[in-house]
Amino acid sequence: MSRSSTARSGASYLALACVGFIATAPAHAADNNNPTPADADKEAQDRSAQDRDQIVVNGARSGELQGPKAVATVENTPRSVIVLPKDVIEQTGSTTLADALRTVPGITFGAAEGGNPIGDRPFIRGFDSQGSTFVDGVRDTAAQTRDTFAIEQVQVVRGSDSTLGGRGSAGGSINIITKTPQATDFVRATASYGTDDYKHASLDVNQYLGGNVGVRIAAMWHDQGVAGRDAIWQRRWGVAPSVTIGLGTDTRLTASYYYLESHELPDSGIPYLYTIGNAPGAGEIYSEPAIGKVTTIGGVTGNVSRDTFYGLKDRDFRDAYTHQAALRFEHDFGTLTLRNSSHYGYNEQNYIYTQPDDQQGNVFGTTAVVPTGAAATRGDRVNGGYLWRRANTRYGYTETLGNQTDLFGTFDTGSVKHSIALGTEVSWEKARRGAYVLATGSTVSPRCNNDTLARFYCTSLFNANPNDAWVNYTGDTTTVQTPIVEGAHSAETQNEANSVSAYAFDSITLVPSLLLNLGVRYDHFTSKLTPALAAGTTQTVTLERTDDLFNWQAGLVFKPTKNTSLYASYATAATPPNSLLGEGSEPNALPTTNTAANLTLLDSLKVEKTKSYEVGAKAGLFNEQLSLTLAAFQTDTDNARATGEDGTVQFVGKRRIRGIEFSFNGNVTKWLNVFGGYTHMDPKIVDGGYTALTAAAVVVGNVTVQPAKSVLVPSVNTGRQATQTAADSFTLWANLTPVKGLSFGGGAFYTSRVFGGYSDNRTATQNAAGVVTVNPATKVLLRSVPEYWRFDARLGYKINEHFDVSVNVQNLTDKVYFPQAYSAHYASIAPGRSAFATLGVKF
Repeated sequence: MSRSSTARSGASYLALACVGFIATAPAHAADNNNPTPADADKEAQDRSAQDRDQIVVNGARSGELQGPKAVATVENTPRSVIVLPKDVIEQTGSTTLADALRTVPGITFGAAEGGNPIGDRPFIRGFDSQGSTFVDGVRDTAAQTRDTFAIEQVQVVRGSDSTLGGRGSAGGSINIITKTPQATDFVRATASYGTDDYKHASLDVNQYLGGNVGVRIAAMWHDQGVAGRDAIWQRRWGVAPSVTIGLGTDTRLTASYYYLESHELPDSGIPYLYTIGNAPGAGEIYSEPAIGKVTTIGGVTGNVSRDTFYGLKDRDFRDAYTHQAALRFEHDFGTLTLRNSSHYGYNEQNYIYTQPDDQQGNVFGTTAVVPTGAAATRGDRVNGGYLWRRANTRYGYTETLGNQTDLFGTFDTGSVKHSIALGTEVSWEKARRGAYVLATGSTVSPRCNNDTLARFYCTSLFNANPNDAWVNYTGDTTTVQTPIVEGAHSAETQNEANSVSAYAFDSITLVPSLLLNLGVRYDHFTSKLTPALAAGTTQTVTLERTDDLFNWQAGLVFKPTKNTSLYASYATAATPPNSLLGEGSEPNALPTTNTAANLTLLDSLKVEKTKSYEVGAKAGLFNEQLSLTLAAFQTDTDNARATGEDGTVQFVGKRRIRGIEFSFNGNVTKWLNVFGGYTHMDPKIVDGGYTALTAAAVVVGNVTVQPAKSVLVPSVNTGRQATQTAADSFTLWANLTPVKGLSFGGGAFYTSRVFGGYSDNRTATQNAAGVVTVNPATKVLLRSVPEYWRFDARLGYKINEHFDVSVNVQNLTDKVYFPQAYSAHYASIAPGRSAFATLGVKF
């Protein structure tokens, strides 16, 4: 109840603040001593309004890169770059960053897991980019679910990108450009209402106060259920004020703040049907989510409907709070600009959510034999049709502080033109996390029996009830009730990092038809990890590591005509150990104890290296209103952490991603604009290292003649498709305006099969002489989600220059599909068909 009250009180405060701000707007607009650009002639205003209805590709508006490191236009940048403008975000009804990014081809999403917190987890060109998300060019470390209300555009740079953003960015990066004050007056507000209790309101107000001062406030309130899902709800509100002093002058100072508060019942998705231990048949076996008609190993057939929710309303929750503050100073020296930006961020996230079954085998069942004896007395559920409600818990915060200085602009050296960006960055990051203390049945084996069902630790696969009256006890078998509490302070894990960076970029126009693009970056990255206090100890330890990273990129652009370009480029990326500070999937984390072996490992850790090769062509058609890009690329990763052939941790893992991309963005005609593209990839795990198998001890009578032995075999992952990555994806959003004021929008989105993880049933045995035999696999389990098509539609009508209405229908065909594949346990299920109507107001 307290969480809901907090959300409602926040929304009320937001509404009052917004009303007050709008009420003062006429006074600012009437400042006759400082006329604004809105005082221009009526004909120019009409032309401007018409232009705003189109997606301008290569001009200075939505189709171009923004920020000091954007030393060239999209057309003259020798790599694949997608600029997602706010027009497409608004037309598609996208209220979260994940919603918006589904319109970009080649991006898939990974699910939250035990070691990976809930939050946006996009994969670009086969690589996890959760830690390579930036806001106005500044790394946004914390795992979180981002809203779009304060977003001006989203820039997706594909390919190895550490030169641009620093550590990580193996497959690319995402840069969010936020809304800032403009030298004009406007009020834009929307109110939406739809199916499944969908309610959304947004506000964007910009006022020119005179004296070269502008203020802007963006705000949002959101409350909804989820179409096709039982019990799920989401509420959030946010506000983002900013002020700029010196608009239109050589010296500008911008201060901004962003706050987002979210509360929700998190969705636990649908469990996979099989584990490697119970999968029927032989050879390659696909384990997909247990949806629709399911027959268990015991022969029971039932139906898992799309709305089945395995979580618990009395236990599960997610609360998140984000604060971001920034201060930016800029001064123009002719064609060069000096910018200094200071930024502070604080993100808190606390949750308990159900991870269905956790590979316990209860879904399909572990045996067809009916239990007898003690197992029958306990009521062990081993014949399938049940699942364990594993609680995945986390509480904690991430805090960042940084300063960035940039010098950027243009100058000439004789006949050679330069567009440069030079900069330095210093940052400090801290992340601390712990887990809640609660009993979940994790000490009971098998997990599901009469007692665990009575306590709602387990539930029916076919008839789960989220309203089960779950109660927390001091233990799995005690009857003493206790509230859920945070773990001891000494049980928390803390990560810290300090970075000092310097970088330089230059887009050199050698002759009008030939451009050379160069970039270098150096990062001095120090990471510290203070693990939870080990049992029986009284003093914590801190493990520390420092890495020096050097990355570079180079590209050549040839322009056969003014509006076309051919390019080739090379770029690197470096991902040091503990790069994500525990805020994402960390395959190369620092060790968490101070054992001799781990201290040795600490010194032997290596930086994961990635290289990208790319060639492509770009063209601006129809008076540069439509941008087309075609690219072919290969990305190679070395030094990935894996088990070596001698059983020790080594850095032998390799991945290779090859592919082609085609994208389009802009206006085909004055009445049709399009956004989207197609991506085909061959994402391959070239070397996954080794996996250890244990040959059991040989016992003759009561004498052990051979101890247990470990033998290494090549990983089941080697040679297989990289996980969380689709081989093929296609997106299209089109907006058609046949007559003035009337528009039709439509979207088509395709993603091919995505794999979450692999396992096999190889075993090792030994004889009395100690000779070990590896028994080859009879089956390989491929956990995956099937391909899908999704279609959206929109109808809009502009009543007059101040009012417009629209209706969006999402997932038009009510398709059951899964947009996220977890590595082992479950897959996230997408919402069903939903519709909402929106009233827009502009002044």
